[in-house]
Amino acid sequence: MDMLSLKNGESGQIIAVNAKGEIRRRLLDMGVVKGVPFSMIRKAPLGDPIEIRIKRFNLSLRREEAAQILIERRVEPEASEL
Repeated sequence: MDMLSLKNGESGQIIAVNAKGEIRRRLLDMGVVKGVPFSMIRKAPLGDPIEIRIKRFNLSLRREEAAQILIERRVEPEASEL
């Protein structure tokens, strides 16, 4: 699944970055690398851009960029399960 599949407040982990060229380099430089957890903060009303929290900072991505980032959804334990 890609990053756009998450709803506001959900979390995930990056599996792969399928972007090419300059966009790929920029994403990697900003810490968008395999294995890194992140949270979906919000999506703009029309879905572009999106804002994620990754490595203690907020990052805004265009819809086209987010679609090239493959993720795995992280399920947070319920308070009753702790």
